[in-house]
Amino acid sequence: MENSDQLKQTYQATTYKLSNNGPRNIAVLQEAISGICGDELSDIYGTGEIITHFEEKIAHVLGLEGAVFFPSGTMAQQIALRIWADRKQIPKVAYHPLAHLEIHEADGLKQIHHIETLLLGESDRVVTLADIKALSQKVSCVLLELPQREIGGQLPSFQELVEISMYCREHQIALHLDGARLFEILPFYQKEAKEVCALFDSVYVSFYKGLGGIAGAILAGPNDFLEEAKIWKRRYGGDLISLYPYILSADYYYEKRKDSMALYYEKAVELAKQFNQLPGVRTIPEIPVSNMFHVEFLKPVLEVKARLAQVHQETDIGVTGYLVEKDTNTSSFELTVGDAIFKIQAKELLHLFQVLS
Repeated sequence: MENSDQLKQTYQATTYKLSNNGPRNIAVLQEAISGICGDELSDIYGTGEIITHFEEKIAHVLGLEGAVFFPSGTMAQQIALRIWADRKQIPKVAYHPLAHLEIHEADGLKQIHHIETLLLGESDRVVTLADIKALSQKVSCVLLELPQREIGGQLPSFQELVEISMYCREHQIALHLDGARLFEILPFYQKEAKEVCALFDSVYVSFYKGLGGIAGAILAGPNDFLEEAKIWKRRYGGDLISLYPYILSADYYYEKRKDSMALYYEKAVELAKQFNQLPGVRTIPEIPVSNMFHVEFLKPVLEVKARLAQVHQETDIGVTGYLVEKDTNTSSFELTVGDAIFKIQAKELLHLFQVLS
């Protein structure tokens, strides 16, 4: 058996996991609808109480005029940037070199919308106001991802966000928030969602990341902006005849986990400290600013895979099922704290780190 297969299989075989909220199986939907009587009418092509009620609810949470539910964040964000590009009549946007749109969407923004992308700053740090001021070309929109997932969930200071927002508004640049993990950053900023979203012209939020729903996203902003978004949603084929399985699970898990984000964050800080005490291991960032961070092993990837597979078998705790090789002597994985960590007893977690050391 290859090391990668062994690592994945031993991880899947463990009873407990360090990351996320539990297995992504059909029980996620079963739990979400368990208390529903079943005679409520479904949504039909983006209309109906079940979808409009949820959209209005989340718009209120975000402090924005309105919201539209989308089956995917990829769809929502490409549409948001297209609208801003059309409105400003500048088919150029700017974002971090490791933004989701740049590395995970097969150039959808460029191929579908013919929008040019300018990369802000350096790939190993968050975007700063200085990076935006240094743009050599006019752009219609700047996208900020909070937290910046590909570098361990790092964040700018809230004051930096305020200054970026002021600058963009002064220079008529739309500011869009990739807030896939918006609720996860609120404990660090010690802010409500409304306070963060007030700095942006449009906002995207995911309901399957830290919240753990099936799929789905909200795009929020001014009502006239959203009317255009609804047209693009239809063009994209996003108006499925019914989206209620996604909406019901999004609503259920939002309510279930929205007040647990501080606990997840505190546990992430605790776990990172334990990882950083291990020889040849470090976390990025050293002290997490959300419930996610990256764990780096300063050893060859094959050696680490073999060792972690043994750890899984010895402790029955899944550390990770994958490793990314960064160079010949460095590998890493992403750890996102959710409900799963609280199923592990303190003595078992202590034993895990003793074995890892």
